[in-house]
Amino acid sequence: MVTQILTRNARLDTLAASIRAHFAEPGFELIDAFGELTLIAPAERLLDTAQMLRDHDDFRFEQLIDLCGVDYAVYGQSEWETEEASSIGFGRGVKPGLGITVDDPKRFAVVVHLLSLTHNWRLRVRVHVSAAEPILDSMVSVWDSANWFEREAFDLFGILFRGHPDLRRILTDYGFIGHPFRKDFPLSGQVEMRYDPERKRVVYEPVSIEPRVLVPRVIREDSRYLGSGEEGRHA
Repeated sequence: MVTQILTRNARLDTLAASIRAHFAEPGFELIDAFGELTLIAPAERLLDTAQMLRDHDDFRFEQLIDLCGVDYAVYGQSEWETEEASSIGFGRGVKPGLGITVDDPKRFAVVVHLLSLTHNWRLRVRVHVSAAEPILDSMVSVWDSANWFEREAFDLFGILFRGHPDLRRILTDYGFIGHPFRKDFPLSGQVEMRYDPERKRVVYEPVSIEPRVLVPRVIREDSRYLGSGEEGRHA
């Protein structure tokens, strides 16, 4: 077991050293934490970075195994530190006006997970885009598997992928309004649908349900990770 751990750490160190050597320019950042590597790349260098990671012998990331969008709106605000139920302890999704700025340069991000079968290692790549123009180059030309993942990120977050061969919604219904995974999207949605027996078809109407809060967001300590004395006190 010890030998396996040492081998795994050595392999991770080798990959980290290669990334630092090839991506030492301003705008790139490597995060090495929790036994995982995350490469933050500038949006304008995404395709060059992707091709380097796929083709260079030091990397050989042949497979893109996942791609998703992230909305960092109001990330790090103090409300997340709520320790007991209060008037500010409820989810932001039911409250209008989240303090989101339309020109936030890092509101959205695209996160990619890569796998190298040649070297048996993995890498996470993160690219930020602005709230005003959430646009990135499509990676379909580098990894075919990015196709549907990019459509999903477009559908749910409204992130556009320049050069995508068929960028259209993939999960929501035709005519859907907005992007449901954005943090400023109302929990009740924009419209509701029902079957109209007189018209003999599905119709869309304004949402009729009242916004409501069912569960307050409260952060509590998990007794499983406390010391023995605390475990006894919380048992």
